[in-house]
Amino acid sequence: MSKNYKELNKISWNQRTLAHIDSDFYDNESFKQGRNSLNEIELDLLGDISGKSVLHLQCHFGQDTISLTRLGASATGVDLSDTAIEKAEELAGDTNSSAQFVCSDIYDLPNHLSGQFDIVFTSYGTIGWLPDMDQWAGVIDHFLAPGGQFLIVDFHPFVWTFDDDFKKIGYNYFNVEPIHETQEGTYADREAEMTIEYVGWNHPTSEVLNALIGKGLTIRGFHEYNYSPYNCFRHTEEFEPGKFRIKHFGDKFPMVFAVDAIKNKG
Repeated sequence: MSKNYKELNKISWNQRTLAHIDSDFYDNESFKQGRNSLNEIELDLLGDISGKSVLHLQCHFGQDTISLTRLGASATGVDLSDTAIEKAEELAGDTNSSAQFVCSDIYDLPNHLSGQFDIVFTSYGTIGWLPDMDQWAGVIDHFLAPGGQFLIVDFHPFVWTFDDDFKKIGYNYFNVEPIHETQEGTYADREAEMTIEYVGWNHPTSEVLNALIGKGLTIRGFHEYNYSPYNCFRHTEEFEPGKFRIKHFGDKFPMVFAVDAIKNKG
C-alpha cells in the first residue's frame, strides 16, 4: 500500500459520503422532515436518553447523531471523513439540531475532544475499520463517565466471513491480517460510478468482549439478531417491514449483535 490504512479509508469514506448523501438508502429528505434514523434494536437498549450526553463514534454524515438529539440528548458525533463531518454539520443546520461534530481518527480522539459522556455509542459497520480492539476500548473508557453506558450495535462477525454473494466462506472469522480490497459502487448505491480502495479487519466476538472487559467495563448484555435493519447486503428479502435476511439462509444465522456495557463507578 502506498498510503496507510487511515489515508485510504478517509479517501474511501469521502467518496462514499458524496454518493450516500442523496441516496434512497439514507433518504435524507424524509430525515430532514423529522424521521428518526435509529432502529428498534438500539432504541430499546438505549432507553430514555433525555438529558444525557452521548458520544457517537464513527457517525458518518450525522443522521443518527442528530436523531439522538431529537430524543432529548446532547450528542457529539465523530468521524474520520472530513467530507462526512462537513455534510453532518450542514445537516444539523438544516434540521436545527444541537448536535456537534468532530473530525478525527477514533484512536486520536483524546487529542481533539475533552470531557466525559453519559453514553458512548457506535453502530453498524464501525469496528471493521479499526485494527486494534484494545486501543478502541481504551478510547471508550477514556470518554465514558463513571456509571455510564457503552452500547455497540453492529453487523455480526459471522456475516463478514462470507463472500459478497453469501455462497461460501471467503474470509477468516479471526483477526489474522488486514483485508485490503477494491470495490465498485457502494452498499447504498451499487450502481454509483466509483472505485473504492479500503482496508478493514474482521473481529471475532471474543476479541470485542475481552477488549471491553480488559478496560474494566461490565457487560450487562450480549444480544444477537437473525436479521439486519438495513438492506445493505446482496440476495436479501424483507420478511417484515424494515427487517432483512439473506434469502437462501433465512433465520439460520446471526446478522447483528449488540453489547450493552457499563463503566463501574468505583
